[in-house]
Amino acid sequence: MAPAVCGTLLGLALCASSLCVASGTASLYHDYCIIGAGPAGLQAAYFLQEAGRDYIVFERSHAPGSFFALYPRHRKLISINKWHTGKSNSEFNLRHDWNSLLSQDRRLLFRRYSRDFFPDADAMVRYLEDFASLLKLRVQYNTAIVHVTLERDEQAWNGHYFLLTDHDRQNYKCSSLLVATGTWVPNVVNFPGSEYVEGYETVSTNPEDFAGQTVLILGRGNSAFETAENILGVTNFIHMVSRSRVRLSWATHYVGDLRAINNGLLDTYQLKSLDGLLEGDLEDLAIVKDKKGKLHITLRFYLENRNASAGIDSITLPQDELDNFATRAPYDRVIRCLGWKFDFSIYNRSLRMMPGKGNKIKYPQIKPNYESRGTRGLFVLGTASHSVDFRKSAGGFIHGFRYTTRAVHRLLENRHHGVPWPSTVYPITQLTNSIIKRVNEASGLYQMFTVLADIILLRENATAFEYLEEYPVGILAELEMQTGRKAPSGLFVIVMEYGRNFSGADKDVFYYNRAVGEAQHAWQSNFLHPVIYYYKQLPTEHEMRLQPPDWPLPRPDAIHHIVEDFLTDWTAPNAHILPLRRFLENCLSTDLRNFFAESCFLFAFTHQKLPPSCQQGYARMQGLLGGERLRRHAVEAGLLEDYTLTDFSGDRPSDSHKGSQDQLLRDHVILVRPLQHLVHAKDEL
Repeated sequence: MAPAVCGTLLGLALCASSLCVASGTASLYHDYCIIGAGPAGLQAAYFLQEAGRDYIVFERSHAPGSFFALYPRHRKLISINKWHTGKSNSEFNLRHDWNSLLSQDRRLLFRRYSRDFFPDADAMVRYLEDFASLLKLRVQYNTAIVHVTLERDEQAWNGHYFLLTDHDRQNYKCSSLLVATGTWVPNVVNFPGSEYVEGYETVSTNPEDFAGQTVLILGRGNSAFETAENILGVTNFIHMVSRSRVRLSWATHYVGDLRAINNGLLDTYQLKSLDGLLEGDLEDLAIVKDKKGKLHITLRFYLENRNASAGIDSITLPQDELDNFATRAPYDRVIRCLGWKFDFSIYNRSLRMMPGKGNKIKYPQIKPNYESRGTRGLFVLGTASHSVDFRKSAGGFIHGFRYTTRAVHRLLENRHHGVPWPSTVYPITQLTNSIIKRVNEASGLYQMFTVLADIILLRENATAFEYLEEYPVGILAELEMQTGRKAPSGLFVIVMEYGRNFSGADKDVFYYNRAVGEAQHAWQSNFLHPVIYYYKQLPTEHEMRLQPPDWPLPRPDAIHHIVEDFLTDWTAPNAHILPLRRFLENCLSTDLRNFFAESCFLFAFTHQKLPPSCQQGYARMQGLLGGERLRRHAVEAGLLEDYTLTDFSGDRPSDSHKGSQDQLLRDHVILVRPLQHLVHAKDEL
């Protein structure tokens, strides 16, 4: 019996009727505990329920998605909801639906809840409520988990159980813990006078409350610009200060940076309409309030050895030394819009849940498989897992973490239940078509570029391959252990990438000749495009650590870029498919072309080894039956030479037997052009 199965049975034996005893207190047991019924928690619950697993979701509020009941404060989401794409393929359409969770229920597409391109947050609340209720997910509402610790047990799945305590002191026990609480604790910077600052989470959303006022906003993200956009037309002027320059999402290609829908203040700043942006470290600031209630900005070092409440007249202000100091005008209000961070407070030290480093300090430290670096069996999902791809991809947002959550579920299925990562085996003749189909349709590859990859495992002698979808590239070296699949004969890794030097806050992404159109220059493509890495053997952990900077993978044995396409439609026969097929043929040392039966017949007499399409088709008596009508169609289409007019009477000079064979091949061998119309499966909504 498999160890995972033994662990499950043992857990059931120890916890009969889902009731355990921990330290003399009754504990309710489940294999999987999920903290948080936001989008990531509900997505994880869906996959566990579909697999028939024992799980429970804990939600502190009375309904799912409580974060969206409050935020964004001005109620407009910045996740797009594109109704029309010109396609009926549901997988393709998810590329432009950033709000739907994954399920088999067609009723649960977000387009059925809003027609707005940028929907109202209330629509998301309704959507999540229906997702939980229609799918009958096991969510326990009004249950705030206030403490999490470990109970060591060698017989448990991970060598320990997770013990959870709620606000009513009810205990719960589980073998695996999935944390999907998001980042909801406001980021606060403490400096002299910070008590005068209003928080984004409580500031008024009524523009009339700001009429005729002068406002300073601390922060430079979407929440800051969202707040500014709301009051832009009624204030005297708005200043915005942050330690870093503004990052525009169209330049960085990171959806968490400033979106165009919120950037009206950039217009008024650059077009000389009083508003402005400043850079400075917020911890160096200080705020002093005068007798009229006006707020003056000064620097912390001016207040050293002074009492900030001593009065404005006794405090040196920067304008006293520099009379054109940028923020010398007093403000009526200062608003803090600095985003959120993860709540570490409920986790016992035994779990070793540590914050990240640098600009990832607001997230917990996790591995590329989304498992905590400190505790085996504790996985972080959703926005809080964004440290894996922070400022690189979309893992902090619904249209990204719906796929990373599915990846975590597949890892857990293999680890605890012996269910290998889903895969499909195809004959090698389908290799080109399989890749073309996925890069044109797959939403997970498209949204989680450079983070999730399709893996093609080659079978012995390259006669067949096994296709795995959307595997985390950060754990490529662990593929055999994490998936239950073997990679003995090499592999292809398919990812989507932007150009190496195309993204950045200081990049001009609208320069002339920014796009590449010719296949021979595909490696210089800037916009999102497919890249295929070939490895003769699975990369090692050491090779993964030594991968070049800004590369998602170690150096491969061969690499191929499919040239970027203005329509993101990689089906052009000459620009996209032919170069890909030749690359694959070079890697495999085989011929991936498709041949008519007549050509296969000649090959059988003139070659020691038939091409794969002949081996797997003609030699097995498979394929289309020929006939005069089909032959004539091929001749008229230019696919087949009209060899009925060829003179075989013996008048043709013949140098040798080999020469005659070569001439026969020149006369009769004809390739079947790729069936592009089969590339796109029509999956009707």
